[in-house]
Amino acid sequence: MEFTEQDKLLVTGATGLVGSHVVERARKENIPTRVIVRENSDQDLLKEWGVEIVHGDLTDKESLRQAVEGVTAIVHCAARVGDWGPVENYREVNVRGTEALLNAAEATGALKRFVQISSLGVYRARDHHGTDENEPPNTDGIDGYTLTKVESEQLILQHVKEKNLPAIVLRPGFIYGPRDRIVLPRLMEKLKTNSFAFLGDGTKLMNNTFVGNLVDAIFLALNRDDLTGEVFNIRDARLVSKREFMETIAEAAGFDKPEKQVPLGVAKFLARVMEGTAKLLGKKEAPLLSNARVKFLGLNLDYSIDKAKQELGYEPKVDYAEGMTNTIHWFRDQGLT
Repeated sequence: MEFTEQDKLLVTGATGLVGSHVVERARKENIPTRVIVRENSDQDLLKEWGVEIVHGDLTDKESLRQAVEGVTAIVHCAARVGDWGPVENYREVNVRGTEALLNAAEATGALKRFVQISSLGVYRARDHHGTDENEPPNTDGIDGYTLTKVESEQLILQHVKEKNLPAIVLRPGFIYGPRDRIVLPRLMEKLKTNSFAFLGDGTKLMNNTFVGNLVDAIFLALNRDDLTGEVFNIRDARLVSKREFMETIAEAAGFDKPEKQVPLGVAKFLARVMEGTAKLLGKKEAPLLSNARVKFLGLNLDYSIDKAKQELGYEPKVDYAEGMTNTIHWFRDQGLT
């Protein structure tokens, strides 16, 4: 679709990393934009950008009805994220919340495009070497987040088939960029205190995805009416090793480069023991090592983006070194390093 003055874009998760950058791009392109955010969230940037704000969330059906009124396009970024906790807590937001959003939007009869932000985490937790979209998602999941991202994808594609939902699904890898409030702050704290250790020798690849590259893919998807029901892997053009990933952060932040290593086999064993014990004891906090963390820091996460390049026209412009360095400089400017 091509946006006109009669169109309106709704962005969910607009106070988060991806959603805020989608809103920022939309406003630069003069696209009328509405967001749905919790009333107690930090809305300063959204107000500065002059977007329309609806207070609510995916579990509040009345706020969803207000949010979708007159909306012709939706970028659905909101999700419960993390690698620990009861599956039902994730399912309430990531699946039932998505279904409520779909039902509300479809009831208006005005929706022209729906872009679902999924995750490369839907694939099985193993080493990947060029895995493409022909590999089916792992319906077992290794945690509540990855399992419910699979289920929400299935829900979207079911609506495409049964209700002609004009949707495209994007699967980004590890997303980094300014305004990340979750992963990078934790990694920088570990680097700062010299408590970070590689799982293995650090040579395996990350699935790094700069937020600006992902936003490019999102706006390509918004403008393609011919790709309904398609799913695309999204990442940077160049994948980096775990070692380059961490050393770039350390160098940009002014920390010592990490040298500690835990043999990968030992890490996998410890993760199984720690995770099993934590679940048995009903711990609310994730253990030091879990299967999800071994995947992030120990497995080779190389996924093909050939389909996105050929069909979506995706050409990631920002290299990891530039994107991460600029990100850490943003953290420094905010006094967060």
